[in-house]
Formats: sequence, C-alpha cells, structure tokens
Amino acid sequence: MAGVEGRVALVTGGGRGIGRATAELLGARGARVMCTARSEQELATIGFDYVVADLSMGDGCALAVEQTQRRLGPIEILVCNHGLGSAHERVVWEQDPDDWRASMRINLDAPFYLSKLVLPGMIERQYGRIVYTSSTAGLVAEHSGSAYTSAKHGLLGLMRSVAVDAGAHGITANAVLPGWVRTEMAERSAGEEAKDRGVTTDQVWEERARLYPPGRVATAREVAEMIAFLASEESSGVSGEAIRVALGGVS
Repeated sequence: MAGVEGRVALVTGGGRGIGRATAELLGARGARVMCTARSEQELATIGFDYVVADLSMGDGCALAVEQTQRRLGPIEILVCNHGLGSAHERVVWEQDPDDWRASMRINLDAPFYLSKLVLPGMIERQYGRIVYTSSTAGLVAEHSGSAYTSAKHGLLGLMRSVAVDAGAHGITANAVLPGWVRTEMAERSAGEEAKDRGVTTDQVWEERARLYPPGRVATAREVAEMIAFLASEESSGVSGEAIRVALGGVS
C-alpha cells in the first residue's frame, strides 16, 4: 500500500497486540514508525524507533509527540491504540472511582491530548490521518465494565469531533472497533472471568469465539489491516466512521 510510504507514523501501545501488528504492517509498507508504550522491554524487541512514555499523563503524551517529531519528522499518521482493559472492573454500584478515573485518563484523555498536539502540524501541512482503536464496547455495553464502555463510547465522540473540526484541512479521523482479539490484555480479562466463574481460560475463549459467525475471534493482524488502510492516502474518502472488525459479531 503506497499510501503510507515515507509517512511518519506514531503508534501508541506499539509494544504488543494490535499496536505491534499495526506498527509492523505500516513499517513493511514504507512508513517511518515510532512506537510508544510504558514497557521498554516490549518496545526494544519490535525493531522500530520507540519512546517509553506514560500516556495517562499529559506530559507523557507531549514526550511521545516531541520525540517523534525530533527524531523522525512531522507526524502525518497518529494511531491511538493504547488502552486500559476492564478485567478489574465491577458492576456500576461496586465500581471503584479510582478505576473509573484511570480508564478515562488512559482510554479517552490521552487520545484527546495526542490529537490536540498533532493536529496543528497536520493542519499546517494540509494532510493527516488519525485512527483510534475503540472497541465493540464503544457500541454495546459490556457487563461489569462501565468505565471501559464509557471511555470507548467517548472515544467515538472525540473521533467524530476531529473529523468535523479538521476535515477541511485534508485530515481524516476514524475508529476501528475490534471484538475479542486474543491479546495480552484480553488474556487477563479471560483469566479473571475464568477465576470468577470457576472455569478454565480456554473455556472462556471458546465461549467468546461462539459470539462470532466464523466461530473464532479476530486476529491482531486483521485489525491492523483496517488501521493501515485508514492510515493511508487511499482512505481519503472515509472520515468520521466507526468500523467494526468483529467477524460479523456485535460484541
């Protein structure tokens, strides 16, 4: 896909899972990729430039953007993929307010700060692609996940606002909404569910697979393929869209 060749891309949560698959795909197609995450151990194995940053804080977002621009050049593609899962959450009336606030900081505030930081440069150059990783929980609430569900719903509002505000400047903003993908974060969720229900983790994944017509969960690569398309020049006609990558399922 020539539409990312030579473009500078910042991929958050790039050390593992969907973020890593996205970084590898963009890199293979010629983008100049910067990955950011909190774990240097994970980032050091990916083979791209990286910056260790805590995106739950505005200073961490600023560091990731500054380092990318200093080392690679102006950011033309932003993939907001990092996130905090919901394995630790409880039903609303038992929800810990600290867990609520943490989910908002990581899953919603950080994408806002990152977008705010990169958009002026994109507007100046009259080009930009921003892709947010939301979730099918951004459309359908999950049980015992009020913070995650609310943040992922909010992320779609942010995406649509960026699409409207920046659309006159050659900038698109879209979101991908994966269903279950067997990432490390989802494995933790499966482990917590298995423990609570007294079943095995494999049983949980078998049940999750049955939510989708093909009888399996999507792969990180399948989600990354959609992100890479939305990050490309060829996606210029697509903006403000929330696109499920969930094998025809709804959760």
